[in-house]
Amino acid sequence: MTLRLAVTGLTGQVVSALIERAGKDVEITALGRPQLDLGMRNAVLASLRHARCDAIINAAAYTAVDKAESEAEVAMRVNGAGAAHVAEAAAELNVPLLHLSTDYVFDGTLDRPYREDDPTGPTSAYGRSKLAGEEHIRAIHPNHAILRTAWVYSPFGANFVKTMLRLGETREEVGVVADQLGNPTNALDIADALLVIARRLTQDPAPSLRGVVNLTGQGDASWADLAEATFEIAVQCGRRPVRVRRIATADYPTPARRPANSRLDNTKLAERYGVVLPPWRQSLEGCVTRLLREEAR
Repeated sequence: MTLRLAVTGLTGQVVSALIERAGKDVEITALGRPQLDLGMRNAVLASLRHARCDAIINAAAYTAVDKAESEAEVAMRVNGAGAAHVAEAAAELNVPLLHLSTDYVFDGTLDRPYREDDPTGPTSAYGRSKLAGEEHIRAIHPNHAILRTAWVYSPFGANFVKTMLRLGETREEVGVVADQLGNPTNALDIADALLVIARRLTQDPAPSLRGVVNLTGQGDASWADLAEATFEIAVQCGRRPVRVRRIATADYPTPARRPANSRLDNTKLAERYGVVLPPWRQSLEGCVTRLLREEAR
């Protein structure tokens, strides 16, 4: 049977990945501004009612992490109240809601990967807005999967990997933070997982399939590790070498405080849905190779 998914967002990395990955048995309706503005309740309800979907994926968000420090109210309106509006629509339509959240809901002080039930403690306005969204969803619509992901990159939009490739065109050395750890995650892998999870939620009403689940690539890395791997793959594709100068977070101050440890434990993802994302280096190779091949055309 055809799976009909309404997805908030038009041009984001995950939305673009979902549109590319959807097979013939999946129908994607992407909804975004100006018709759907997450901060406007009536517009959200009207758009999602019209979509006639089997499940909703909330992939739209305010993601300008540093800018959110000076626009905290805007971030909260989109990521907090906006998530509540989507949850209200999903409850009214009686369909599952898959909501993308973030590692930024944690403070980054643990010495191991975070599990879903670890205490939250966001240190940034962005993180606080995303946590508020999670809390609204839990209160409004029990039929949900809140999926926390991290360090997202892809062939689409703006992201760290594309930035490194751009800088590598003109620089022999790039300084990259080496004391923050996380799980690089390809949006295409996120899309594959979302399609599996969405179908499970529409077919099985079991409460055990609902709740918060971490969703990231396998293996951890620092930003410097990710940059080095990106440049190594680029060299294999014919690019000239680029050195990575490993720096500390203190050497690259930003308005928002990033978690030093963004690693997420994906055990529950495998146990609950049978989903395991590929190792991050494997997915990175596919992404970088594709980007450079498209660039050469």
